Amino acid sequence: MRRDLVLGSARELGTVGLVAGLSGAYAGALLTCSSMLSAMNRDEGSSVGVFLAIVSTVFIGMALYVAAVVISAGVTTVIAGRLQHIATLRLLGARSTDLRRSVTGSTARICLLGSLIGVVVATLLTDVTRVVLVHQDHLPSDVDYPWFSPGSVIAVLAITGVAAVAGWVGSRRVLQVSPAQALAGTTGARSATGRAGALRVGLATVLLVGGVGLFALAMILGERGVGFAFFIAFLAACVTSTGLLVGARFVLPWLVARLGRLVGFDAASLIAQRNAVADPARTTRSTLGLFIGVALVTTIASGTAALQDSVNSWEGLSAHQREVAHTMLSVASTVTIMVGVVSSLIAAVGFVSTMSLTVIQRRRELGLLRALGFTGAQVRSMITKESIAMSAAATVAGIGIGLCYGSASAQALVGAETPGFVWGLPWLVLVAIVLGAVAVILLASQPPARRAIATPPVTALRVDA
Repeated sequence: MRRDLVLGSARELGTVGLVAGLSGAYAGALLTCSSMLSAMNRDEGSSVGVFLAIVSTVFIGMALYVAAVVISAGVTTVIAGRLQHIATLRLLGARSTDLRRSVTGSTARICLLGSLIGVVVATLLTDVTRVVLVHQDHLPSDVDYPWFSPGSVIAVLAITGVAAVAGWVGSRRVLQVSPAQALAGTTGARSATGRAGALRVGLATVLLVGGVGLFALAMILGERGVGFAFFIAFLAACVTSTGLLVGARFVLPWLVARLGRLVGFDAASLIAQRNAVADPARTTRSTLGLFIGVALVTTIASGTAALQDSVNSWEGLSAHQREVAHTMLSVASTVTIMVGVVSSLIAAVGFVSTMSLTVIQRRRELGLLRALGFTGAQVRSMITKESIAMSAAATVAGIGIGLCYGSASAQALVGAETPGFVWGLPWLVLVAIVLGAVAVILLASQPPARRAIATPPVTALRVDA
């Protein structure tokens, strides 16, 4: 089956390819730098290379996780906007399994190309940078540096595999819509049934309560100096994160609805509030990746800030030892936050693209508003406020979860040496996150708003719903 029969033009999957390209570029640069550092420390044994390989794998895994969420959301959004077209294919005899297979193959091919381009470009840029640094004597010149990391091939295959799975998952619900439902424009397949919703809520509740209990246990053990308390905190973060992901469809739309009231009560604001939560599944898809990215950066920064404050209260450290500890924590924080920033960038791209796609898919609605007397400024304001409500919910939830995760993990790690509970409040990072959220709002709302205004109402009304 031809790809464009299901997903349309490659432009509609541009975000999927871009996310794969960013992931590939990140993996290529990280693995090339890792190989370069291993070559520089070859005389110290293989332990350095093994350590760098483990660290690189963990960091790439974090980026892949966010990329999988964004790719799945992107595929679901594209398909949801083509339900009537898919219904026609179903009426003509196409099976849902064939359609899903087509979606999976198309997603994998686009991501294979995107990740390959990203890896090649990042590897070339890293090699050029290394040559310049060696020429300027910032790096030793007597080392046989590798030009390419074999792990990049594995990274491309991993990104492609993750994309294929994300495409399969992202197409699951919408391709279960019956032809009659899709032609009628209903969204029954995208809404959880009562029983499925109750099971989802129950599972999310069990995971969240269990994760909070594990966090409490980790902090108690940390206060007593038990060495494996931090690993329990890591397990607690995994359990609670899974609970949050399972229950995100119920929590994030609710938070969007509450924060949406802050954008105003004029006509444009009220319609923006309605649109932001009209489809809970779409709201969740739009905000989930951004929420994960913000939570990841905040967790790293909060944990490091808590450790920095804890060092000041440790007894028996000289001024030099305290300064060395602060320096090491600052370097580690900078490196890990940059890892989180890459993941957040991938999530932000997904949010911007999802907003653009949903505006394109709602051209008929926007044309009707223009025909009823809405001005271009009101349409622009409506789209901007819708973006504000969703990005604000993702940012607030991400910061709140990140502060709890980071501070609790730091307590589990150094609670025995630190009196009381230390909250890690990295104010500069939090300000940077808020400013980044503002930038995401502008990027997500202005281009689609301009396209919506540029389309004449009569033309927009001719678009099939």
